[in-house]
Amino acid sequence: MGTSPLLSVVIPILNEKDNIEPLVCEIIVALTERCEFEIIFVNDASTDDSILILTELKEKYDFLRFISHNERSGQSAGLRTGVLAAKGTLIVTLDGDGQNDPGDIPKLLTQYQNSPITGFLMVTGHRVNRKDTWAKRKASRMANNIRHKFLKDDNPDTGCSLKLYERELFLRLPYFDHMHRFLPALAKRENCKVEVVPVNHRNRTHGKSNYSNLDRLLVGIPDLLGVMWLIKRSPNGLKSKE
Repeated sequence: MGTSPLLSVVIPILNEKDNIEPLVCEIIVALTERCEFEIIFVNDASTDDSILILTELKEKYDFLRFISHNERSGQSAGLRTGVLAAKGTLIVTLDGDGQNDPGDIPKLLTQYQNSPITGFLMVTGHRVNRKDTWAKRKASRMANNIRHKFLKDDNPDTGCSLKLYERELFLRLPYFDHMHRFLPALAKRENCKVEVVPVNHRNRTHGKSNYSNLDRLLVGIPDLLGVMWLIKRSPNGLKSKE
């Protein structure tokens, strides 16, 4: 893939005021002298002091931008807002809760740069040592197993937010609420190669999760059926079989 173009780091957040600055500092450490980058926070109508923190940081760092939704729109909407605003041709995404390790971004970037793939490529993280609760890990395993069975996306941890891909690829994907949970399958629908890299996972040190395990499972069922329909109706389709 050659040398890296401008890398846009897109981070959707909801009430993560205590996690914002530590994340920025870690990203700076990980990417300075590694590549050119920008950081885009998408504030999903937070009710805490997230905007205040972001405003202060924007005055300090000229590579940092933020966009705010007027009403809560969800993680997929935040992701899309950030990618649309991105100046880079290459996107990397991570959660705003600090559980994804920015120190792993260079690992994804190296995998991308060293790949012989000439078409689209998505590099996804696989959280090999999850720090979530037992219930959350079990729900995640169940969701991944179901997705693999019906979508054949060949991805062990599609729920990991740490992903790297071309901006052009994302703009080709069909947009819908909760699409972020199906990005590997949607990417393969566009004949994109998906490669998996083991990454670190950390305990949440500030704030609390904004989504319950039941919420994820319930909303995922109609979305799964919709993605199955999209793949079936695609002229490219997913050719892989059990």
